[in-house]
Amino acid sequence: MTTDITIIGAGLGGLTLARVLHVHGIPATVYEAEASPTARAQGGMLDIHDNNGQPALRAAGLHEEFRGLVLEGRQASRALAPDGTVLLDEPDDGTGGRPEVQRGALRRLLLDSLPEGTVRWGRKVTGATALGGGRSEVVFADGSTVGTGLLVGADGAWSRVRPLLSGATPEYTGTSYVETYLYEAEVRHPGAAKAVGGGAMYALAPGKGITAHRESGDTLHTYVALAKPLEWFEGIGFGGGGAGGAAAARIAGEFEGWAPELTALITDGETAPVHRPLYTLPGAHRWERKPGVTLLGDAAHLMIPSGEGANLAMYDGARLGELLAAHPGDTEGALAASEEEMFARSAAEAVEAGRLHELMFGADSPYGLLDLFTGDGPAA
Repeated sequence: MTTDITIIGAGLGGLTLARVLHVHGIPATVYEAEASPTARAQGGMLDIHDNNGQPALRAAGLHEEFRGLVLEGRQASRALAPDGTVLLDEPDDGTGGRPEVQRGALRRLLLDSLPEGTVRWGRKVTGATALGGGRSEVVFADGSTVGTGLLVGADGAWSRVRPLLSGATPEYTGTSYVETYLYEAEVRHPGAAKAVGGGAMYALAPGKGITAHRESGDTLHTYVALAKPLEWFEGIGFGGGGAGGAAAARIAGEFEGWAPELTALITDGETAPVHRPLYTLPGAHRWERKPGVTLLGDAAHLMIPSGEGANLAMYDGARLGELLAAHPGDTEGALAASEEEMFARSAAEAVEAGRLHELMFGADSPYGLLDLFTGDGPAA
């Protein structure tokens, strides 16, 4: 079986690429390991930035539909001290350039904008091989293969396409997140709901922190950050307990003395806590141009979370689609231009992501981040 453009991964980056290509009349096929669009939860809130994520949606012809997904008021920000003292409380006044949407709703918008059959579900990729002459072969877990003249790896941190271009592999940063959820928070968890407020909440200290966001349906989605080795988390046994079990108690123990409305975001969690170790690729990750294959999003430039990951992936996909459409007889020229843009863009963002992480969890936490919020520190 042979196809002209093959995209691996039906995340936001791969789908944006497929949609922009479709807008320009260029067919593509997306292969996704998940069995269906609803096979798993799609994560929480995303702030879609006016300098990358929103231009990508405009290129995809979906900006107006995107505006209909925005959850009003969720750009509000609060910073609390460990004892619960409010250090910063900024309401969403509607003037910010980073409106919040649910990741799952945005993914559904992109999926619904594509012709039926564009995404092939349940097709887990196990590897890819260069065939020569700019062609590649993709191998699936069921033993089937597909040949392609242009292969795009939009398959995330542990990309199966990346080895065709680069020997780089993600490395643990030394920090992990632990994810929890509280539902119907105003009624069932009023103390935590008041602490979080209407948007994002940050309670930070050197090497640790509790961050949470109010999502749709009165849900509080929490990421607890701890600078600990992987072995420490492996010793907790996340897979063996349910909500509010021993794993949650062990994590909460690292926040002894913190306000109960903050630790309740851990101990009162209504789903079993999930370990999310943070990995990165080298900040200046790049590769030599090889015919017929490229990467985008986390497959190309996995970095520490900064609010840019989804935005960059979408912008990568949109720009690649635009360049391919603008150079119909010169695919290699389009790929080269796309990669050079992406390398510069992602290297700069990786520096900023590292700086933000230091402001949040470094020795001066939380005061560096507060300065950034209030405009007293250097601009992000």
